[in-house]
Amino acid sequence: MARIISLITLLLCTLIVLTWPDITEGTALTYNVAAHEKACFYAWVDKAYEKVSFYFAVQSGGSFDIDYTVTDPRDKLVINGDRERQGDFVFTANFVGEYSFCFANDMSTFAEKIVDFEITIENEPRAELPPSKGVTPEQTSNMEESLIRLSGSLSTIARSQKYFRTRENRNFSTVKSTENRIFWFALLESTLIVGMAALQVFVVRTFFSTTKRGNV
Repeated sequence: MARIISLITLLLCTLIVLTWPDITEGTALTYNVAAHEKACFYAWVDKAYEKVSFYFAVQSGGSFDIDYTVTDPRDKLVINGDRERQGDFVFTANFVGEYSFCFANDMSTFAEKIVDFEITIENEPRAELPPSKGVTPEQTSNMEESLIRLSGSLSTIARSQKYFRTRENRNFSTVKSTENRIFWFALLESTLIVGMAALQVFVVRTFFSTTKRGNV
């Protein structure tokens, strides 16, 4: 009997996992925003009052900041920010239609910005499982709640990984920029030392040449 209940539980978990993608719809992208460029991306909301999550992080370029705006299908501003390094927002889509997510790199003269972002649309209704023999509705509800908590924990872990990835990319970019500055500073210092040595040799030779002429 215990084996049958375990088999039914495993079957229910498999069905929930298979039907879970119908609940959440998301897009994760990485885009290189050129200097003075405004790049927009769009997401379609099928039903009103759906939850829309928007995450972005500047991975490299300049001071790791960028301007962003989110507008609804009526071209009304939902959220915006200037010179932000990263953001994580969740808002309710009150209207059906196309929402725009734009990044603007107008403040940079020549620096390109690599932006990692994700747009997720979550439907409010949950997937309903077909009734199964030997499993009560309370057990099914408990399993659904456990899977929802597990999904939330996995989302938190994924966001933490993105955060550490962003920190790693920024630190690597900082180290690379520091190495370049040290290289050019050392090259300039070496050039100045060689120039000063050559100038000293020239001054000494000129001094002795003038002295010999004076003695003659």
